[in-house]
Amino acid sequence: MNNDLNTVDTLGSLLAQIADLTKQADAIKDGFKDSATAPNGSKVFEGDMFKATVIEANRATVNYKKLLADLGVTEDTVAQYTSTSAVFSVKVTSR
Repeated sequence: MNNDLNTVDTLGSLLAQIADLTKQADAIKDGFKDSATAPNGSKVFEGDMFKATVIEANRATVNYKKLLADLGVTEDTVAQYTSTSAVFSVKVTSR
């Protein structure tokens, strides 16, 4: 892949557009969620080309660090079951 300035600037511009569009989409989604959770609120919203449905789900989160400590599991034991792998990412910032 060519690392010239045009490629970097194109990527930065695309990511900025995506961020703006994501912000707009999230605001619309929040409006749908607010409407859906209101008393007698509809969970389905229909346009000419698309339909949006608000789905509510419960999510459970376990604090594994506290659980392991309460069970007396040491960091050395956890290390025996832990693997590490390389992960790559590209961070783009404005100049």
